[in-house]
Amino acid sequence: MKERKENLSQFTFSMLAIVVGIVAGFGAVFFRTLIAFIHNEMFFEKFSFFYNSNAHIPPSVWGKYVIFVPVVGALGVAFLVKNFAPEAKGHGVPEVMDAIYYNKGKIRPIVAAIKSLASALSIGSGGSIGREGPIVQIGATFGSMIGQWIRMPAWQRITLIGAGAGAGIAATFNTPIGGLLFSIELMVPELSVRTFIPIAISTSTATFIGRIFFGNTPSFIIPAFAIPKDQLTNPYILLTYIGLGLIVGGVSAIFIKSIYGFEDFFDKMPGNYYTRHAIGMLAQGILIYLLFIYAGHYYVAGVGYSTIQDVLTNVLLNPYFLFLLAFLKLLATSLTLGSGASGGIFSPSLFMGATLGAMYGSFLNMIHPALAANPAAFGVVGMAGMIGGTTGAAITSIVMVFEMTRNYNVIIPMIITVAIADGVRRVLSSDSIYTKKLTRRGHLIPEVFHMNILLVRRVKDIMEKRVVGIQKDMTIKEVLEEHGESGVLSFVVKDGQTVVGVVTMKYLLRQLNKDVKIEQVMTKDYVIAQESETLFHVIGKMRKKKCPTALVTLNGKCASISDVIGIITKEEIAEVAAEQVELFTQ
Repeated sequence: MKERKENLSQFTFSMLAIVVGIVAGFGAVFFRTLIAFIHNEMFFEKFSFFYNSNAHIPPSVWGKYVIFVPVVGALGVAFLVKNFAPEAKGHGVPEVMDAIYYNKGKIRPIVAAIKSLASALSIGSGGSIGREGPIVQIGATFGSMIGQWIRMPAWQRITLIGAGAGAGIAATFNTPIGGLLFSIELMVPELSVRTFIPIAISTSTATFIGRIFFGNTPSFIIPAFAIPKDQLTNPYILLTYIGLGLIVGGVSAIFIKSIYGFEDFFDKMPGNYYTRHAIGMLAQGILIYLLFIYAGHYYVAGVGYSTIQDVLTNVLLNPYFLFLLAFLKLLATSLTLGSGASGGIFSPSLFMGATLGAMYGSFLNMIHPALAANPAAFGVVGMAGMIGGTTGAAITSIVMVFEMTRNYNVIIPMIITVAIADGVRRVLSSDSIYTKKLTRRGHLIPEVFHMNILLVRRVKDIMEKRVVGIQKDMTIKEVLEEHGESGVLSFVVKDGQTVVGVVTMKYLLRQLNKDVKIEQVMTKDYVIAQESETLFHVIGKMRKKKCPTALVTLNGKCASISDVIGIITKEEIAEVAAEQVELFTQ
């Protein structure tokens, strides 16, 4: 479908954002229900849609043969991904970012359906992955679908993708602000009122729908006594969070390298997608079974929220066992995603952050009991640090974990830990877990948002004023003789007093035959710009008419040569862009 050039009205666009939020909200409900159905069928041969992810999985009816449950799920995932939507493989968010930055926000509609089924199979059969990546891709895909069905500019379609992604996160975790920030920090390339409003509308709508079905409770319950308020004023306790930031920052880098290292390992393995994924999930099946035999639960199966809940209620306090769980979760997630599963990395990051944080708090109590460090507090902070480190979304991680736990006492420790964790990860791994996948393809994603000074500059401030009028019947030789030493860069070609074309001095100097008349080498491809316009609008005009030049006038009209006061070419635009770069580089 041909792309629309005119913006949809603010009202129409806002209505579409509501629709995206509704679909993302119901999509989250459907996706979680689908996971529950598959999980109950595969682990217990039971037809049920109930699944409490915050409670440990009961013993499977298959006994020791539970090790093959993830394998069966892997074969279904491989069939779906290989035959219908290769984009559904992996953790989803990089594919959405790739569509935004490298495909004008266009995502194939089938991706949402296949991602839902494949990820539900992966998670429901015991894969060590999260459900947030899939719902991000599902919501984003629907946003893209609307943007392709209804003609609109690319920026509006991309905004709807961001709205769908943020709405999916908001509905899944009951974190409306976190979903909004997730979209702003990681998805949309532009932060302005025109993008903020529809994303906010969409995330709010999705959260409302999620609360109808899931309730208005936080994702994790922390008893009121778990985080003493007096720790807020204890400087020694706050200083200890520096150490936690260093730990989770280092583990974040290891996690990123491990995911893609295992992916390369399985890609080089003999066989095909089916056999490789089956082998990876067989290893996962053995791992969860051994944990059940020796530790009592399938700790690293599925999203792992039950273990996080144990950490936050101080059920798990042994630092050595907590370290073992963090390591095994890293291994399990690397096996699951590396071999070709479909699912997110958010939940595994929360798991590792919680266990590493509680481990650190428990060790502090062993070393210095007088600190009275509470492992649950360090677990909460570790979750935010791990999310911030792995994804690079520092603000999102702080706000989301706060919304998920609703305990304000950990805000200051979270800020300290997340800042250090993100910094350490960037030193050890320049790419986040999302951008790494795209960098390996050669698709670079901006690391920061820069103020778009270039596009708001006025035409009169950047236009080239060294421009004169020449008659069309003059030869190149005559023009050069008259203006060659004058410093003029561009010429407006006229027939009498009427403008008929433009030509640059650089172009004339390159011509070998200097006896050719100007009308034979001039270009008639130009637009008219008013001096008070912004460069943003002028570039839009040039792009629309596919011309490299704009003549600048006082009122946007060009009745005669006397109206022209300047010219803008690609050279002027490049120069202004270079000036902007200087503001953000040494």
